[in-house]
Amino acid sequence: MIKGLMKFLSGNSSSETSGIASAPATTGDSLKDLENFVDYVVRALVDHPEEVRVIAEKENGNDIIKITCNKEDIGKIVGKKGKTIMAIRSLVSGAAGRLQKRVSVEVID
Repeated sequence: MIKGLMKFLSGNSSSETSGIASAPATTGDSLKDLENFVDYVVRALVDHPEEVRVIAEKENGNDIIKITCNKEDIGKIVGKKGKTIMAIRSLVSGAAGRLQKRVSVEVID
């Protein structure tokens, strides 16, 4: 999972023959990969991983990854001064930028 995201972020792929990185063929799979990445990271952070739900939705042409979890775990996802959620958003935004897409991450309470 993490290796796949790192390959995606760095532009390396096994089918690459030149030094030029190319975007994946299907962007739907890439959105699912981002959703799975967020799910993996959030489940690792919280005390109740069985209650975590990560859903990707499309609103007004933008993709949104929504996180719902136990109320006690929201603080762990957000982090001190919002640094943890900002880091997650930054990684997702960077990966989505390679696809020329906008993907935002929201924590639903």
